[in-house]
Amino acid sequence: MSRIDFYHLQKQTLEQVLPKLLEKAYATGKNIKVKVGNEARVEFINSLLWTYSDESFIPHGSKKDGFAKEQPIWLSSEDDNPNQAEMLFLVDGATIELKEIKNFERIFNIFDGNIEESLQQARRFWKELSATEEEKNYFQQDETGRWNKKA
Repeated sequence: MSRIDFYHLQKQTLEQVLPKLLEKAYATGKNIKVKVGNEARVEFINSLLWTYSDESFIPHGSKKDGFAKEQPIWLSSEDDNPNQAEMLFLVDGATIELKEIKNFERIFNIFDGNIEESLQQARRFWKELSATEEEKNYFQQDETGRWNKKA
């Protein structure tokens, strides 16, 4: 059984939240795939992860960088999993087929609650998961930007 966590952005942007979540996930020692909604955003996030902090380093790569199998964090808009990731981040409207969920221990579905289309997509995904035995968790930002788990 996989664990799917929904992260409902309200007070911060993906660009502010994703690097911090990836740092925590990377600290587990497991490989990670970040599936992005489109290829242009893949390279934007690739650049972001190199420059977001002078005090932190998140090793990652994309098709442009190559060496996919050696990358602890792989960025792609495709359904590939060349680094045998155990964790999957879905961002910028990226989706996953229900039958593919079992290929990951944990999935992070990060969506912007200020964009109606993103909110509706997350609701549809939650509803689809209700027909499965997967563990679902929902986290929403409070006024300070901290994550609170909702029942």
